[in-house]
Amino acid sequence: MDKGVGDSDSVRRQNRALVLEALRAAGSLARTQLAAATGLSHASITAITQAMIAQGVLADRPGPRGDQRAPGRPAVQIGFNRAAAYVVLVELEVNRARLSLVDYGGTLVDRIEAPLTPASFRELPAARMLVERIGQLRQRDPAETARLRRIAISVQGILDKSGSSLAWSPVPGLAGADLVTPLRDTFGVPVTLSKRGRLLAEGTRRLDPSLGDASIATVFLGSTVAMGLSAPGRWLGRGEEGATEFGHMNHVPNGALCRCGMRGCIEAYAADYGILRTAFSVPETTPPAAAIPAAEFDHLISRGMNGDRAATHGFNLAGRAIGYGLSRLLALFAPSHVVIVGPGTRAFALMRAEIDLALAGSLVGRISGLPQLRTLSDESEPVFKGLVAETLRQLDETEIAALPAIVP
Repeated sequence: MDKGVGDSDSVRRQNRALVLEALRAAGSLARTQLAAATGLSHASITAITQAMIAQGVLADRPGPRGDQRAPGRPAVQIGFNRAAAYVVLVELEVNRARLSLVDYGGTLVDRIEAPLTPASFRELPAARMLVERIGQLRQRDPAETARLRRIAISVQGILDKSGSSLAWSPVPGLAGADLVTPLRDTFGVPVTLSKRGRLLAEGTRRLDPSLGDASIATVFLGSTVAMGLSAPGRWLGRGEEGATEFGHMNHVPNGALCRCGMRGCIEAYAADYGILRTAFSVPETTPPAAAIPAAEFDHLISRGMNGDRAATHGFNLAGRAIGYGLSRLLALFAPSHVVIVGPGTRAFALMRAEIDLALAGSLVGRISGLPQLRTLSDESEPVFKGLVAETLRQLDETEIAALPAIVP
């Protein structure tokens, strides 16, 4: 008897998760469309949606009328009840922190931004800063944050085994700081950490309809170098919280000094500080600058575009490092598209030839064909979209789909 009840609950939870997943992917749908998208019977869809409407998770919405001259009311569609739950999404980057309050339908409700400097988390511990900023959101949006169900944090670096902090991060003062426990204890909701690179990949695919069924790799170029991987229906990386450390893949043994403290990383050649170091013939063992002003990097790009040999050499070595890193990736995971994102895309034309040359030398690329290369200058929106998608998916699977059955 117990096993039968358990099996029934498992099937009900799985079917509810299928409905929620279909609505996340397509938006509001009519019941017949939901049946087609999930493979469930129309009777099952009716029972599931009625139960979730009664629980305040979903809501009936008038569908669009295809022909205004046709008689009758528009078909009723099922969509999310946006007020059913709220999540706080935190993006911690090298130069800023951005906190967003998002409703259950994925709509942005409120947002707070704060600049970060190399001294920010030495002056105020990261967890305390986040508690204060989320407290500001709670004061500004008391009704919404009363239904807060989750806090999710996008971070740059390598997560430790506990999943509550980072073993290493390019954000000064962030490594070793427990970000999860203080927030969980203060606000009483689950708190998760996610790698920024992986979120960037998933968000990029969701923002571009042409990439919906593609497997993609995103390469961030800027003050750091990072990668994320995404394939349809799968989150890729080292575990559910992981992603690749592309920027810290060794490119030249005992080569240029990286910000991470190691030598020869791809980032040491392809990040903005590495390109400037090469262009100005600064010794490779010179510690990287803490930050490169955008105007200085733009000036170097201008010099390269005008044929300056020193600037061109710096961008050539950057392209070569990226290209060889991608050629190694092809031996393990063959994306159909590679999207170069971030402020470094302004110099992509100066790197492209060396990237193509390195990719052409890979056996997998020669046999199976090279991935399509694209650029996307603003990485903030894809990261946010990826964080929204992951957080609401986790909420659906762990809490909403597991709501108890309604007993008539």
